[in-house]
Order: sequence, then structure tokens, then C-alpha cells
Amino acid sequence: MPQILMAQCTALPGREDALARHIAELAAAVRQEAGNEGFEVFQRPEVERGWTMIERYRNRDAFETHLEQSHTKAFNEALESLVEGGASDVTELAPACQADDAAPGIRGIDHVGVTVPDMDAASDFLTRAFGARTLYDVLPADADPMAGDEVEHQLGIPEGARIEHMRLVRIGASANIEMFRIANTDQADAAGLVDFGLQHIAIYVENMKAAADRLVRAGGTLLSDPHPLAGVEAGERNSGVYARAPWGMLIELISTPDGIDYPADCPMPRWKPQHNS
Repeated sequence: MPQILMAQCTALPGREDALARHIAELAAAVRQEAGNEGFEVFQRPEVERGWTMIERYRNRDAFETHLEQSHTKAFNEALESLVEGGASDVTELAPACQADDAAPGIRGIDHVGVTVPDMDAASDFLTRAFGARTLYDVLPADADPMAGDEVEHQLGIPEGARIEHMRLVRIGASANIEMFRIANTDQADAAGLVDFGLQHIAIYVENMKAAADRLVRAGGTLLSDPHPLAGVEAGERNSGVYARAPWGMLIELISTPDGIDYPADCPMPRWKPQHNS
């Protein structure tokens, strides 16, 4: 069962910047813990110098492991001279009113896979176009390639094909993108809408023109000008456009500030990334 906690604290007068710095350092460290599944930080407008942290751990053992980490102990020690009362006020939370949005035990999409001809060039495009961040290399370029009978069987790749580089990147608060560079095999052009299987990813944007211009500057190509959406997705400000990444993959930009006219039998609203401001 996940362990979810809310920690709140209020900086002492004149210690606001120091506390903010310590919280940022703690958040970065905790998010690297194997058992941590989320660490959100909020300022509290109604409380001067007030902060709230929502922490989620895989289970109680993961939380206990978190308490023993050097960065956790250092943070708690620092609070003695930074916050009112010398410590944060921690409250345990229990999930309630959760949406019935998947089968039992199923959480949702973790990542989509994309094969690219040049890992660094693809990473650079995604970063310049969308602010993507490289998380880590699953298989570094200088490591031994993944190849052979077992790999071919497990992943369904052709005989003799070699996976030479794998990288995980993330764009905002959404699913990860796992990129592959594969060699020593025939490779088809990127899929189009008429092809079976995964054929595009869609990026939600706040400002369609600005996002489209940025994509083009990064090396992508728009298939058309941004256009209105149709059907229940129509709205005065709702729009979308398809584009091609430099290696040919389809990417859609979509924005629905006027919302969706959900039909009466729609079981739940579509998922939308949170506003990042």
C-alpha cells in the first residue's frame, strides 16, 4: 500500500531563501530514491513563508528507508534553525475517491518507444522543440550492444539486429519517451496515420503558434497550419497541427483551452497534463 504524507513548515523571518534552497535540494534527492513515487512542493499563499510538500512512497518500507537517507537527516537537522517550531508538521494521508479509470492493478502509460537514427540529434530536437529532459541512458552508447538470440526473441527484432543505444527522456508531467538506436537491420520509414500500430505522439501546448514556431526552429516540419479541432473537441480556441520530427516521426500539437463537449455516456474526462506555471 502506498505511503502518502503531507509535510508543512513555515520559514522563520529572514530564513525564506535558505529554506527554499534546502527544499529544492531535498526534492531533487528524494526523487532519486528507488521507493519514491512523487515529491511535490507548494508554496502556501495564505500563510506567509509557508510551504507544503506532498510525498508518495511505494510502501511503508520505502518510507522508512527514506527516513534513513543522509539527505533526509541533513534536511531535518537544517529545519531546526530555519522553520517555526524547528521541524515540519507531517500528516499521513490515505487515498480516497479514486477514479475507476483502469483495471485493478493497472496504473497507466509509463512510456512510449521511439526508434531514431541519431540519439543525440533526436534528444537535441526534443529539448529545443519541447523542453524535454534526458533522464538517463538505459544502454549507453559505449556499452556492449544488446544482440543475440535471446534479445531477438524477447524484443521481436530481426536476426542480427543490434540495439546500440537506449535513452529515456521526459516532456513535462507526462509519460516518458524511451528512444532506441538500432543497427545492422533494414528499417522502414516512420509510420503515418494509415499504418497499423503506434503512429504519433501528441504534445499538449498552451500557445499553439509559439509551440509550432519553436518546433520549426528546432528542425521539425509542419504538415499544415494549425487548424480548428472537430466534433466534441471543437472550440473557438481549440486547435491542433501535425508535424514531422527530423527523422520523420509524426508529432501532433494540441490545445483545448475551451474544453471538451463530453457526451453524456463518456465515463471520465480525458487526461490532460497539468498547467506548468
